Amino acid sequence: MVAAIFHSPLADESRAPPGPAHNAGSHAAPRTDGAAPRRDHPSSNAPARPRRGLPPALQRLLAGAAGLALLVGVWSLLTTGGGALPSPSATLQAALALFADPFYRNGPNDQGIGWNILNSLQRVGLGFGLAALVGIPLGFALGSSRWLGAMAAPVIALLRPVSPLAWLPIGLLVFKSAHPAAIWTIFICSIWPMIINTAVGVQRIPQDYLNVARVLDLSGWTVLTRILLPSTLPYVLTGVRLSVGTAWLVIVAAEMLTGGVGIGFWVWDEWNNLNVQHILVAIFVIGVVGFILETILVRVAAAFTYEEVRP
Repeated sequence: MVAAIFHSPLADESRAPPGPAHNAGSHAAPRTDGAAPRRDHPSSNAPARPRRGLPPALQRLLAGAAGLALLVGVWSLLTTGGGALPSPSATLQAALALFADPFYRNGPNDQGIGWNILNSLQRVGLGFGLAALVGIPLGFALGSSRWLGAMAAPVIALLRPVSPLAWLPIGLLVFKSAHPAAIWTIFICSIWPMIINTAVGVQRIPQDYLNVARVLDLSGWTVLTRILLPSTLPYVLTGVRLSVGTAWLVIVAAEMLTGGVGIGFWVWDEWNNLNVQHILVAIFVIGVVGFILETILVRVAAAFTYEEVRP
């Protein structure tokens, strides 16, 4: 039956090359109505040309520019009749004046916006780094041991929903200073995503990998570096990305309460001076810095993320 299918007349006809013998059937029955035989247009059988559109990167760029233009347009409409909210043009002039000299120093509480951004990033880096040193190994331990995971589950469920700013008074009480208290707040709000995502990544490791390691009698260090870390790295980087975003959100509010030098304190100080233009500039600066941090970590996560190949 298989041979009959492969040697059917339909199959032979589909494989036959065009030629005189193949086209002879088309002239075997001439038309009797006196009309000339119809001939297809030479280009009727030509393949249709695909439509050429804009590259996807350019489309995303144009869409983003249209969204920003819409935001500025709505902002301009809201400030047409005046009022407390500055116009986009006035805010742009204030931004140009600020960034003309972003690193000036006129005292401990009068510094350029560049110094304030760097101080906030320093606090975020310290708190986030401490959270990574504690959270990632703890996530490996909780994901590897069911008993430890079950023991830590109610603690994490109880403490994770607490607002990060609720931990700020505890930091002030323990450290007696605003700077370490802000770092403590960043630490406590950054540690939960890394613990949870790392533990989930360890639990998602295929059991076949661990069985092969057990059969080959691999050492604990080899299992950690060759199996656990490569398999859980996408989950760890996802937790890192979420932690950095949360830390950058929290530091602004923490600095508003603690004072000192930082973008959050600078926003609160400009509010006390009723300088709304500088507050709007700070909002855009906070958004741009957060977007840059998010983009960097997304690119890093994409570089280490792979799709599981299934048969």
